[in-house]
Amino acid sequence: MSSLPVVRHHDLRIVGDPARVVAKPFLPGEQIFGGGPSRIEVVARRILAMPEHQVAETLEAVTANFALRHRNLKAVLDKSHALVAHRLDLPADLSDQRRSLIGAYFTHEYSIEAAALSNPSVVAGPDQSGLDPGQTRFIMSLRAIGEGHISSIQFRSGVMGADRAISLEPPSRFAMTGNRTPRMLDRGFLAAKLDDMGALNAGARQALDRLGLEFTMADLETMISGLDYDHPDHDISINTTRTLHWLASSNYWVSFPASTELSERVIFPAGPTESHGMEDLRLVRFVDDDGQVTYYGTYTAFDGHQILPQLLATTDFVSFEVSTLYGESAQNKGIALFPRKLDGHFVALGRNDNMNNYVMTSTDVHVWRRTNKIQEPKQPWELIQLGNCGSPLETEAGWLVITHGVGPFRRYTLGALLLDLDDPHRVIGHLSEPLLAPIMEERDGYVPNVVYSCGSMIHNGQLVLPYGFADVGTSLATVDLDALVNRLLDP
Repeated sequence: MSSLPVVRHHDLRIVGDPARVVAKPFLPGEQIFGGGPSRIEVVARRILAMPEHQVAETLEAVTANFALRHRNLKAVLDKSHALVAHRLDLPADLSDQRRSLIGAYFTHEYSIEAAALSNPSVVAGPDQSGLDPGQTRFIMSLRAIGEGHISSIQFRSGVMGADRAISLEPPSRFAMTGNRTPRMLDRGFLAAKLDDMGALNAGARQALDRLGLEFTMADLETMISGLDYDHPDHDISINTTRTLHWLASSNYWVSFPASTELSERVIFPAGPTESHGMEDLRLVRFVDDDGQVTYYGTYTAFDGHQILPQLLATTDFVSFEVSTLYGESAQNKGIALFPRKLDGHFVALGRNDNMNNYVMTSTDVHVWRRTNKIQEPKQPWELIQLGNCGSPLETEAGWLVITHGVGPFRRYTLGALLLDLDDPHRVIGHLSEPLLAPIMEERDGYVPNVVYSCGSMIHNGQLVLPYGFADVGTSLATVDLDALVNRLLDP
């Protein structure tokens, strides 16, 4: 039996910085005062009543307090003003300063990583220019957890050297959310997803029949607003239309100015399905049969009650398409795509029953129905449940899969599988011992005794394995690839 490969822990460590904030809309509770104006209207009237000199002084103080915390404070204030302006009967001749001040009163800062910066995934980036031989520029995604334990998606970049040194570029002091726009929606997709959820009843079918084969969110909202729920001739309930809106709002584009740094771009929850967070993005650099490269990322949207598997797609990490995965095999967390098609099919790892590891195949990256169990918990350190830690990595010996297992005291450790290159449903090697376990200095935190990864990569004969620890921060380890593969083939 070959020995377990040596895991080298690097000095690189990423922890949350409470000073990294994004500007978010602040809309006070919509209570109505005396049967008249809303609270937003009351606040706006108070701002309109301020004399010009007080407007100038207050805005000057706002600028002094916040200009150095946001790349373009004026744009932030204009965006917040535009958000509330349509709700208010504002004079047409408002000064630019007063508009900005209205925006300031309806803005607040959210510390995106005050609680944790964890559960990383890493891929080779799209821009490999300006590097020395043997170097690779990488992009790392991170789960940022802030106030209220709400998760968003962040990115970092760095370089892996020919000498196996790994450096991370310092993040920008600025952070920003993207500009979100709705996608065209497909009636067939909504029907299929409702069917997956057991919600495709007569009312849902009747509501869908009122829409075109393709439609926009505006079309859906117009249809909903025109319904008479008390009319005897239809079965459409408020709950049905709420579910339709909930699903439709989960499909959108989000984009950032190309001039911003990668670390400034924060994909922040924006729809009802994501209200409690966007969890555990598993990135993969996917190369299609024609050579086109798309970066896919699967993540879990959580609304506090139920989850929704989502797919993020980008070619440049500037503009991202977000869409919903469906099919009876896309009902749980932990979906991870293979980096290329096999026999003309998309292939993915899954955890369909929240306990075992599965391989799924499909002709459509959004639809997952065919699945096959490949691993059940057997070792003491994984008896509670298994799962993957990101997309498989292609080696000459087979597909290398990093796994996680849950054992006594809900302790998370990482293991590894080797799958056949041509038939990934066949396991040809597995570790009988954990590859990586919580070390003493990383076991304590918000969730103690946990190490977890959402994606690794191979560089210069090394497995580069970033991992989150204790739901606090992120560390990085490397393992000799040949030694790991030899152990997998000779456990």
